[in-house]
Amino acid sequence: MIDAAISMIPLVDQICDIRDLIANCKKINNDRSDTWAWVALALTLIGLFPFLGSLVKGVLKIFFAFVRRMGGAATIKAVDLAMTWVITFLRRRDVQNYLILHKIDNVFNWLAKEIRLIHGKINTAALLTAFDRGIKVLDGMANNVKYVPMISKKAIDCLKYVKEIRLAADKYLGIAVAPVQNVLEKAALRLDKAALEHLPGIVNVNNIHFRGGLPEASAVTLMRNADPLPTWLSKGKVANHPSLKYSQYKAYVEKYAANGWPALNKQNVESFANLLRDEIKGPARLYRILAPNSRAMSDCWVTEEVFNQLKSQKDPRSAWRKFLAVWPDWNVNGQFVVYDVKAGESLKVWRGKASSQFKENIPDRHLEGGWEQIIFKIDRSDARNDSMRYYTLNGGKKNRLQNATSQEEFNKFSDAEKARYTGLRESINHPNISGPFDTGWGYSDFGGVGLGERIGLPSLPGQTTKLTK
Repeated sequence: MIDAAISMIPLVDQICDIRDLIANCKKINNDRSDTWAWVALALTLIGLFPFLGSLVKGVLKIFFAFVRRMGGAATIKAVDLAMTWVITFLRRRDVQNYLILHKIDNVFNWLAKEIRLIHGKINTAALLTAFDRGIKVLDGMANNVKYVPMISKKAIDCLKYVKEIRLAADKYLGIAVAPVQNVLEKAALRLDKAALEHLPGIVNVNNIHFRGGLPEASAVTLMRNADPLPTWLSKGKVANHPSLKYSQYKAYVEKYAANGWPALNKQNVESFANLLRDEIKGPARLYRILAPNSRAMSDCWVTEEVFNQLKSQKDPRSAWRKFLAVWPDWNVNGQFVVYDVKAGESLKVWRGKASSQFKENIPDRHLEGGWEQIIFKIDRSDARNDSMRYYTLNGGKKNRLQNATSQEEFNKFSDAEKARYTGLRESINHPNISGPFDTGWGYSDFGGVGLGERIGLPSLPGQTTKLTK
């Protein structure tokens, strides 16, 4: 951690990097076939990247120190142990001043993003260029002490074997690229996890109250009579982002569904204004906004970029309804979950602009759409899907949930019987999903009008925050 702090002092940090470079080269000189010694050298060379900010460099020094000590086979454990020291480092007064000066409010997210940028620039050529830059600095240092007895010879000897290792680096350094990228990736994921841990989660469900879903008839009445009009609801019968026609895309989506892309039904296709196939490579992160009665593993998601765009709006809930075209009777929101596409994984998805949405019984009102949405899903029979429970409500001022029934039993009910029940997410079963977290937007529109009395959620695992490993 002292090294990390020194890394924030201009020039002094360079001396530390050269010290580490010499130490790495000494180790490699003893055994040039030692793969992990080359990885350790590559980790040091990252510190010589000219675009590396001082804070990011300091944090990486801590991660790298633990990884070097524990070896590549224990990268995840090393990164996890290093996190305690990273947090201690971030609490330093000088680091806090740096964060204030650079207006960094969510430091874990920011660090993860910066590390991913470095990850994308790691290749053999970049590491060799950094090596050459280090030798140039070392050459200057050796020249500065060439007339100092005893030190001069040591400096010249250091320079000599560092240059010898540089000549061998063209052959060996390429083997270090993948392990180094793995270290950076694990560090970024651990910082992501730290960021999620600091988000408000549904950790005490006794304090969360939910009114259930808004019936369509009530939603239509509220939208027709609203004065003033909600900011998310637009007037007019003309759409800026017309829906795709299912008949024109049916054969297309069925063809690719046979090759691993999600099957799309009529509603899925018509929720798009344009439609693109894509395969998302991990590590990547998707977000889904939902309510306590929604499935975490379901169709509609957004990228991290779109989610951050939502959060930056003055009224995120209104922006979500308006630009992703989500009717209040479809989803009352209040929570969100995160899906991690992990390193080495890929996810076949459909993506495109959300189409404008109309309802037949309010044709002069619509939802704008236009922001990108992503659809991927798994079969409802898949064990990774959510488990749901369904409850009847006894009504009145002391409204409470009762007579729980399973999804299987609920599916046997008539539509009239189903209308008497409200569903709740019993458990989130997909190993890639973290959450639920609280959006901070509330759990109802129109001030809760059209919904029943507030009910406390039972302590179900699907309503209690969990983080993926």
